[in-house]
Amino acid sequence: MYETVIGIEIHAQLKTKTKMFCDSKNDPDETRPNVNICPVCMGHPGTLPTINKKAVEHVVMVGHALNSEIAKHTKFDRKNYFYPDIPKGYQISQYDLPICAGGNIDINGKKIRITRVHLEEDTAKSIHGASGHSFVDFNRASAPLMELVTEPDISSCEEAKAFCEELQKILQYLDVSDANMEKGQMRCEVNISIRKKGVKEYGTKVEIKNLNSFRAVKDAVEFEEKRQAELLEKGEKIIQETRGWDENKKSTFSQRLKESAHDYRYFPEPDLPAMELGVRKGIPTINIVDVEAIKAALPELPRQKIKRFTDVFGISEKDANILTEDKHFSFYFENVVSELRELLHESGEEAYSEKAKSLIQLAVNYLNTDLKKILKDSNAEISDVKMLEEDFAELIFMTFEKKITSAAAKAVLLEMVKTGADPSHIVEEKGLSQLNDPSEISKVAKEVVEANAKPVADYKAGNINSLQFLLGQIMAKTKGKANPAIAKEVLEELLNSL
Repeated sequence: MYETVIGIEIHAQLKTKTKMFCDSKNDPDETRPNVNICPVCMGHPGTLPTINKKAVEHVVMVGHALNSEIAKHTKFDRKNYFYPDIPKGYQISQYDLPICAGGNIDINGKKIRITRVHLEEDTAKSIHGASGHSFVDFNRASAPLMELVTEPDISSCEEAKAFCEELQKILQYLDVSDANMEKGQMRCEVNISIRKKGVKEYGTKVEIKNLNSFRAVKDAVEFEEKRQAELLEKGEKIIQETRGWDENKKSTFSQRLKESAHDYRYFPEPDLPAMELGVRKGIPTINIVDVEAIKAALPELPRQKIKRFTDVFGISEKDANILTEDKHFSFYFENVVSELRELLHESGEEAYSEKAKSLIQLAVNYLNTDLKKILKDSNAEISDVKMLEEDFAELIFMTFEKKITSAAAKAVLLEMVKTGADPSHIVEEKGLSQLNDPSEISKVAKEVVEANAKPVADYKAGNINSLQFLLGQIMAKTKGKANPAIAKEVLEELLNSL
């Protein structure tokens, strides 16, 4: 009956050494309050801001990545409103001349249009204590902040979540922002309305502020769709307002009536010059950035890398998506592939043979399942582990050559992540080499058959599942070292001879 219309606003803290309009350190990891501050970012009378050129370059880079139009002329504006975390009583932002206009992000074949990307300063951080007192930490005040606004092209909670995830990847690949949502480096706001299907007019828009996880984006949209539909079914009106998200109750709550642009009394920032983006006579000045040079220096973006991985390595798009979720993880994978090809070359094999493709796919399987699980369980990133790419490649090679079983490989991998030791040393130390001798496996098989009369009788009666049970007993007695294929062959031969 109803369809959802969603636009998203995303704020991302930019990676610069100093803040947006002063030389105070821009350090989001600083835990001591009010140490990275100065008279400029504290808004003291008589102080004058200066523009952080690197922050402007970062936003231009984002614009290029999103196929936006980069403004030739742009400026900063004052956005006037009072909160305790705005030391000047206004925020320096951009209003009618943003740095970037237009562009899009492809989400599952659907292009979500970008309205604008602009640059502003962040607010300070309010801290509300259990005693009822509130405090303000000004370390974040005037940190460079990029704001991206989409057109109302998103139509589901899944699309909203996917859009935010894709933008985070783009920002991280560009290295303009860490975009860590848990640390507040990327914050999402959803504008949502619903309307009856077939109706062209938009419904009343409700804004949900400061969603700090992708799950929260999805859950908040889902809840708000239902809440608004229930109100309309009762014949009630939707109020245009700003709502918050209660993670514990999984519901939105009213915060305030939504402001309009005129409420902020925008006017051009008198203390900052307008900016010309481009190159004049080949010499960039403090107010001019080389737009074309920034475009030429763009790194490989997630979608480009996914296509290259599928085309060059012959892996599935699903696997490529997982490998590229984290750019450092994708770099690790490519280094592993390089090491695997070197091992193939040393063994006299072709580096781009069918065997190479099989080795790469095996590496992908262990990276995307086993290693990802280990990292998740230990709350670690790939950059945290001591395991070298050449050692991981050696483990894959040993597993492929059946020198160790898959069960042993998983145990070795866990030890490698913990200690950084090479796989050969771990296999030798723990006695994990695969048992391939049929005569040795046969001895174990006879012991298993003698100790399990009922499963043997069941197998003889036609119950094939009993074979798997007996095979499992062999693997257990050999501590997972028996070659599964040889063990199955030996066991079947033994059972059929009874």
